[in-house]
Amino acid sequence: MTPARKIDSMAQKKGPTKGSGGKHRLKLRGKGPTPKAEDRVYHKAYKAKQENLKRQAADPRLAARRRAERFTGDTTDLVLGRNAVLEALRVGVPSSQLYIGTRIEHDDRTREIIRLAGQAGLNILEADRLELNHIAHSSNHQGVALKVQPYEYSSLAKLAEKAEKHAAAVTSVGGSTAVSARPLFIALDGVTDPQNLGAVIRSAAAFGASGVILPERRSASVTAAAWKVSAGAAAHLPVARVVNLTKAIEGLRERGYYAVGLDGGGNAMVGETGFETDPLIVVLGSEGKGLSRLVREACDAIAGIPISSSVESLNASVAAGISLYAVATARRKTGEAQAAA
Repeated sequence: MTPARKIDSMAQKKGPTKGSGGKHRLKLRGKGPTPKAEDRVYHKAYKAKQENLKRQAADPRLAARRRAERFTGDTTDLVLGRNAVLEALRVGVPSSQLYIGTRIEHDDRTREIIRLAGQAGLNILEADRLELNHIAHSSNHQGVALKVQPYEYSSLAKLAEKAEKHAAAVTSVGGSTAVSARPLFIALDGVTDPQNLGAVIRSAAAFGASGVILPERRSASVTAAAWKVSAGAAAHLPVARVVNLTKAIEGLRERGYYAVGLDGGGNAMVGETGFETDPLIVVLGSEGKGLSRLVREACDAIAGIPISSSVESLNASVAAGISLYAVATARRKTGEAQAAA
């Protein structure tokens, strides 16, 4: 038989033949794809992969990164630098951990930082330079980093109830202090700078305000930067966050409050609106855009601050200090007049 005739006869043969996949098909089931060379323990690629993993594990940069990830967790609000950390600890910023670089040159600041952290009961962790760089996402830490706890906001309804109870208690006693004890809130509309927020909190605490109201969106939060600027005032002046600032103002107005917005082109001067001696909400807008339309419409009066025409507007924290002083002055004069009558 010639080779050509042999091939023809094989092609005409019926049923499965060896090598066609039919005869041994059951034996091929369930084995799956062929593993990669680096996953076969007997292959040289597997040994090369294991050696590479050992080299990576010995790399100090990768080891530092793994340790840093274990330290940091989910929170990333850090105060960096010796002066900043020392100031934060002095004013009592709520913190959980202090990171100190290993083999750093200590000075009076670092020694006081460690002392204050120990008194506050903070976890003090040593970290090398690579670890601190990864924790801080920066090399500008001077060997010191402080992890700040998230700020606990208050409920606006509870703040209003507390302020009203305090005013009622003072009024029952009588005297010139009754007017000055009436509820006073500061609401910020679109103030996104945490340092401005911290300065507003500090001014509000200085003039005896009942609290600060912030919207959840398009607003600064009480971060480490705001804590520092407030100089510790954020520790005892409550701050409330609301979903909708306009509805929050309207809700307080239903409780008997009046709202005075600070904006250019107002129909009265700050301190002269006639609402200063009532339960009051002073509403401040951002330096550039001012009050939003809906918040402006929710106010009972719009007051302005007399400034030079060469200056377009004032910083939000400066405007807050001026308006709070004007309200405090109006209340003091009214109280003195009532006491003299």
